[in-house]
Amino acid sequence: FGSRPEAARTEAEPPSLQTEEAKRRPRPSSQPAMDQTEKAFQKQGAVFIGSKRLLGKKSSKRALRYWRNVGLSFQTPKEAKEGNFVDKKCPFTGNVSIRGKIMKGMVISTKMKRTIIIRRNYLHYIKKYHRFEKRHSNLAVHCSPAFEPKEGDIVTVGQCRPLAKTVRFNVLKVEKNQIFGSARKQFILF
Repeated sequence: FGSRPEAARTEAEPPSLQTEEAKRRPRPSSQPAMDQTEKAFQKQGAVFIGSKRLLGKKSSKRALRYWRNVGLSFQTPKEAKEGNFVDKKCPFTGNVSIRGKIMKGMVISTKMKRTIIIRRNYLHYIKKYHRFEKRHSNLAVHCSPAFEPKEGDIVTVGQCRPLAKTVRFNVLKVEKNQIFGSARKQFILF
């Protein structure tokens, strides 16, 4: 409840003592760490961080990182190979396999964390009038931090196991697309 003597002492210390104390502190390893954006410590499950050969190294150019090829002729993005993010639902760096349907859609919302909404347009034939009507369906899709899609971009998604109540697909490829006006108003067939 009174004044804190420690806080006052640290402010009044001469700068030379502060630098000596900083020299004595252990330096962080030169290996780039994983992004720590959550309360729990984030690490890749396939990489053992406490290995003796990693702890003793002074300078390593690259951190140990797990990534894989999802198959189906989809290229692993450079950010997945060299980035620092940890995402267990990412098809390239996490524990998710792509199987089943492959679809394309237009991004209409990127407001959620690591999840986007895509719109799939299609034509429905009405037999009585011999004509088609426009229809659409929205799909919630997990988006790895390796991609940064914007509204209007065309994404290729692949089916995976259920990741959440409504999420069953994962982004595999992003094609930049210049949309003028609202992305929801565009009707593009793939």
